[in-house]
Amino acid sequence: MTEHEDDDGWVRKDEVWERFLFSLVLLLLFAVGQNLVWVVALIQFLWMLFAGKPNHQVSAFGARLAIWLKKTVFYLSGMTDEKPFPWTEID
Repeated sequence: MTEHEDDDGWVRKDEVWERFLFSLVLLLLFAVGQNLVWVVALIQFLWMLFAGKPNHQVSAFGARLAIWLKKTVFYLSGMTDEKPFPWTEID
């Protein structure tokens, strides 16, 4: 039995509603993250077009963004109970 389950193995309703509220916030932040992917891709494209090589800072930001998006999908889909940034450290 986990800390989120009652004696019968069911998840408590207050936990489900709390998760719902966190999920709403994360869905909004996920939409912002999707737009950031577009911005990162556009900036990187333009950088490569004019400089001839990728910008490593843009690449690093894109990698951190991808990790956050992955952790967010894991939480939203119920695969994990660990909330992503801003509730935990960013990787």
